[in-house]
Amino acid sequence: MEFRPCIDIHNGKVKQIVGGTLTTAGTGLTENFVAVQDAAHFARLYQSYGIKGGHVILLNPPESETYPSTRAQALKALRAYPGGLQAGGGITPENAGLFLEAGASHVIVTSYVFRNGQIHFDNLQKLHRSVGKEQLVIDLSCRKKNDCYYIVTDRWQKYTEAILSLETLEKFSGYCDEFLVHAVDAEGKSAGIDETLAALLGSWTRNPITYAGGVHSYEDLEKLKYLGQNRVNVTIGSALDLFGGSLSMEKVLSYTKSPNINN
Repeated sequence: MEFRPCIDIHNGKVKQIVGGTLTTAGTGLTENFVAVQDAAHFARLYQSYGIKGGHVILLNPPESETYPSTRAQALKALRAYPGGLQAGGGITPENAGLFLEAGASHVIVTSYVFRNGQIHFDNLQKLHRSVGKEQLVIDLSCRKKNDCYYIVTDRWQKYTEAILSLETLEKFSGYCDEFLVHAVDAEGKSAGIDETLAALLGSWTRNPITYAGGVHSYEDLEKLKYLGQNRVNVTIGSALDLFGGSLSMEKVLSYTKSPNINN
């Protein structure tokens, strides 16, 4: 189990938001935290701790007027910690090279493949050919409906017909190096992890998986380590002290680095 930090950028600022409130129109957004420091500050901080695999996420769509300022912040973070961070948000074959050349170890694909409630495998194949399996992370964020976890698109507002399962992970695994899975209904709420989803992800033994959503206590980390069989990585946003929360990053690192399930 590894701690994977995050740098979420919206309107040119590092923020923590309630994920399910982010819409294409940009209305109704609930912010948990807005940083005074820029994205490069957090990148250098993660570098000082030797933490790799963190996510720089551009939350503005490319067509928005504030996207250029958000992209500029993301590129600053990547250049501040070359090879230490992954980049996601509006990634396509046309712009993936920009982020990789700036220092991203991987690019994270979401909307280019998952859009309008559909999964576009042709686009996934194009991106796979463009950047290669070793530099690609697939975001399989999901919401629960009828006791199943459905992959969601369009700022997590639209359900696909694809259920997240071991078979689904197997289907996508040949295209990517890692998976990122947001438990959308728990994201940004600091109300506890989705234990059923954590156990599902823990049963996958191949590509690394990072879980995001709801971690707000050290007990949540214990649960995730146990349910994920110590192989599901974790990212923490609003609950982390860096973003106004109560969890110490140093203590989180000690929990995740410990080889013992019960720490």
